[in-house]
Amino acid sequence: MAGSVNKVILVGNVGKDPEIRRTQDGRPIANLSIATSDTWRDKATGERKEKTEWHRVVVFSEPLCKVIEQYVKKGAKLYIEGALQTRKWTDQSGAEKYSTEVVIQGFNGALTMLDGAGGGRGASVGMQESGADYGSDGGFGSSNSGSGSSGGGDTRRVAKTGAPKGGFDKAIDDEIPF
Repeated sequence: MAGSVNKVILVGNVGKDPEIRRTQDGRPIANLSIATSDTWRDKATGERKEKTEWHRVVVFSEPLCKVIEQYVKKGAKLYIEGALQTRKWTDQSGAEKYSTEVVIQGFNGALTMLDGAGGGRGASVGMQESGADYGSDGGFGSSNSGSGSSGGGDTRRVAKTGAPKGGFDKAIDDEIPF
């Protein structure tokens, strides 16, 4: 159908350490559980209430999987952009089951570590799947942007698949100048 959009944006905390699996040809696939919470006050009692939703996230992008494997741990706060996909599978007893997941693959996904690499403020790793920062040897060594402070919470883009050809403009560096 023309004019339809399948895009999910989540900001939440990782519930357990990511699980990295490999396909038969060696490509990594990362599985994450992301918790998002909504809080409100009950109008009748004034009591504070909270509801937590758990989201399954599957990452097929190899560069993003490498970042997740190295830096993302339980409790990390992440910004995720992906698409919803529902899979049909059969369990051990032969019953058909369905799972809906947020999938990051191709050129439509993003992952940003909101609390920095390793949970420290200001640390980040920058890379792009098709840009100049991702080395031909598969490494990220030349893309470390170091640490810094921008006043409030220092959040920087960690990885975005589908970046324009030619790489990341280091002069912009996603920092807000005010």
